[in-house]
Amino acid sequence: MSEIDRRTFLKSASALSAMGAMTMLGGAGPVWGQSAAGQERPDVMRKPIPSTGEEIPAVGMGSWITFNVGNDMELRDQCADVMSAFFAAGGRMIDSSPMYGSAQDVIGYGLDKLGARDQVFSTDKIWTAGDGMEQLAETQARWSLNKFDLLQVHNLLGINENLPLLFKLKDEGLLRYVGVTTSHGRRTEDLMAVMKNERLDFVQVTYNPIDRDVEEYLLPMAYDRGIAVIVNRPFRGGSLVEKLEGEPLPEFAAELQVQSWAQLILKYLIAHPAVTCPIPATTKPAHAAENMRAATGLLPDDKMREQIAAVIGVLI
Repeated sequence: MSEIDRRTFLKSASALSAMGAMTMLGGAGPVWGQSAAGQERPDVMRKPIPSTGEEIPAVGMGSWITFNVGNDMELRDQCADVMSAFFAAGGRMIDSSPMYGSAQDVIGYGLDKLGARDQVFSTDKIWTAGDGMEQLAETQARWSLNKFDLLQVHNLLGINENLPLLFKLKDEGLLRYVGVTTSHGRRTEDLMAVMKNERLDFVQVTYNPIDRDVEEYLLPMAYDRGIAVIVNRPFRGGSLVEKLEGEPLPEFAAELQVQSWAQLILKYLIAHPAVTCPIPATTKPAHAAENMRAATGLLPDDKMREQIAAVIGVLI
């Protein structure tokens, strides 16, 4: 990216943070909209998908490990309760994968139980180097959906076969958005090569106040090329908030009206101009609602984001 583009990117980062502060003061700010159920949620921040301008809530939900509960009906109902709390708080995007055990089927069960198919922004992956269409058919059956909002090539697996397949489905009107994922900070350079050469709608990467490598090149590239960014492992699979548990929040966190480290971390992420939607996972309905509250109120500016990262770096 050129020096001019980089300055524009950094200027936009400051502008977004400033808009977050202006929102609470009645000035112009980020887009704040309705919940998927149609109820007014003026407190929930929504971010645009650059390729279309469609706006989605700035916090989503993952399902890795947390929704892999098999056929235990009590645990399935608990997952449905998590989904209910998430939707009620204004959430929409739920992300899964064929490699997440029973998670896809559990999501489908929850959507059926809640009657919430019109509320979800359905996000899944293709995870095979073989017959991608066969796997996608199984994924659709588990979700009980005819059409996904977003399908992604999982961890670049079978990228040469699977990405053209997803583009074909999109061109035929059978899919709305196409993406590629990585996780744990792996294969970042390979992902950037795909971003440079393909017309992606989304990428998904690991990012949090500790794992920040994507800030240097990948996030600016996504911003410059108009690619939405989903953030996985915002809490490092839960270990980050576990290590911070019991530690007092920094005094400056009061300015953001946060009540937990989880909310502070999520605000750190969604304040970045390139980030569209972090997807924390949880087994508790209260935590799903708490995570969504990070998409309300003030956002940290650049200086406060650095303070957040510095404090967390010292504490863990």
